[in-house]
Amino acid sequence: MRFTIVGKNIDVTPGLKAAVEEKIGKLEKYFTPDTIANVTLNVDKERHKIEVTIPVKGKIIRAEQISNDMYASIDLVEEVIERQLKKYKSKLVDKMQAEASNFKKEFIDSEYMDDEEIRIERMKKFDPKPMYAEDACVQMELLGHNFFVFVNAETDQVNVVYKRKGNTYGLIEPEN
Repeated sequence: MRFTIVGKNIDVTPGLKAAVEEKIGKLEKYFTPDTIANVTLNVDKERHKIEVTIPVKGKIIRAEQISNDMYASIDLVEEVIERQLKKYKSKLVDKMQAEASNFKKEFIDSEYMDDEEIRIERMKKFDPKPMYAEDACVQMELLGHNFFVFVNAETDQVNVVYKRKGNTYGLIEPEN
């Protein structure tokens, strides 16, 4: 496993780099050696945040943790990713393509209990109305939802607005 470590508002000291490589390196048992883990360390006042993204075969494994100590955040994020891998192993790995994946054969062949089966409990159909992203955010707030699907009046494509941490909003739109 290789690492790309970036610091925002923090210098990535040799100690931090070693801590990231040691802790996140524990995940090497799941991945092939050419897998890249992208790590971003960010400090904002007393908030020490680590974000880890690991692209694997068309999917992205992502976790972030925030604490008042960067080393604690590093410890926590490794546990989160390991739980994700074990929980969603059957959904992440297609046994038919094991040779071509980023995962090690031992991980693919191992058995993990899938504690929580993914179930869709409710399906809703609606006719999305053309509107601007800002209007979609207002509509989302009025409905009390965390996201809202709409047709963007500027692009005529289906978009999604969603609430982010810190009372901000995000917009998801297709590339084409």
